[in-house]
Amino acid sequence: MFAVTSKPLFATLKFDSFTLGFRSGLPRFLAVRGNSGRAEMEFIRKLGRRCCFVQSRKTNRKVEVIESENNVVTGEDVFEAVSAGAMVPPDHLVIMVNGIIGSSADWRYAAKQFLNRLPDKVIVHCSECNSSTLTFDGVDRMGERLATEVLTVVKRWPEVSKISFVSHSLGGLVARYAIGILYENIPIIKSSNLNEKNTNNSEQKQFLESKIAGLQPVNFITVATPHLGSRGHRQLPFLCGLPFLEKRAPLTAHWLVGRSGKHLFLSDNDDDVDGRPLLLRMVYDSEEIKFMSALRSFKRRVAYANANYDHVVGWNTSSIRRQHELPKPNLLVKHEKYPHIIHVEGESCDTIKKGTSSLGVPQNLEEEMLRGLTQVPWERVDVSFHKSTQRYVAHNTIQVKSYWLNSDGADVVLHMIDNFVL
Repeated sequence: MFAVTSKPLFATLKFDSFTLGFRSGLPRFLAVRGNSGRAEMEFIRKLGRRCCFVQSRKTNRKVEVIESENNVVTGEDVFEAVSAGAMVPPDHLVIMVNGIIGSSADWRYAAKQFLNRLPDKVIVHCSECNSSTLTFDGVDRMGERLATEVLTVVKRWPEVSKISFVSHSLGGLVARYAIGILYENIPIIKSSNLNEKNTNNSEQKQFLESKIAGLQPVNFITVATPHLGSRGHRQLPFLCGLPFLEKRAPLTAHWLVGRSGKHLFLSDNDDDVDGRPLLLRMVYDSEEIKFMSALRSFKRRVAYANANYDHVVGWNTSSIRRQHELPKPNLLVKHEKYPHIIHVEGESCDTIKKGTSSLGVPQNLEEEMLRGLTQVPWERVDVSFHKSTQRYVAHNTIQVKSYWLNSDGADVVLHMIDNFVL
């Protein structure tokens, strides 16, 4: 159902809206020209259950169009049409997932930059199913909600054929859970003609193709995500590495952030028949959920990590490394184009670097999670805001949660887009 309200404006409006991808001046695909108007409004209708702002050329008034269904908000689709006349939708869906106590607005700046640089390539969906205190419900419940939301978005955009995830903080764990639910092996039949002139000599073979929500998985990007949890030494930096505080944190975390705190501190072992915490189970495939098969299906996996001043997520856990594997100071070099990128490590995994790392008995839970996650290759991008006035909020700055407070992280978003595989 649509509700339309309008009010005069004091000055001529120029839009650069993150919701619809407008550029300065008039909207590129909302002008009604004869029969094309119906198609354009159909394009708008696909947004579903959200609010958009449109400028009327005749009356110079702002028209607020709200589409709702039982007042349920399912997130924001961000896109830009190729042209006003010929609406050819992009084929790559990018799902952006917020962290704890976050919302879809956390990715607003990054979504706009994706549109500015890839206007006819991607549709960006900023997830809203896990916002505010819903992020206390635990990684599993949040992952289930995200999986449901992704399926809804895919149904709304039948033209897309590829999917990528960009997640911040706890959202990276939620995305890993969701893709496990959405993972499937779809049988496909390929024919190979032994003789092009004689089609009777063609041979048909059946293959299994990995899909996420029925789409081809491409990029899986995490930003300051505690992949190994927050239980290890200095994995929660604001505890200053003090053993007393680090031992007490798992006992009290659930008072502050509910089941999510239990999952982060690996104290939820009573939820599994084998006594294993959820994050440990997520480095293996189970009969119900193929966590690692889903992660492996993506063309690339990237972990952006703060090397310092992130008081919420430690460098080890966000970059999926052991302490001795962290880059040495002499290897940290400031990038000219991306001033806060200090080190980039190409795809690597334990099976390549150490040969038999998956063998033997892990000494602790963190080591077992490390060995499980590094069975697939990861790109690692280390970030430092050491000389920035915004360094004390590095956990949000790396994402550019708010441009006015975290603008120094803009080059990290630019690096993400420049290396994005379409």
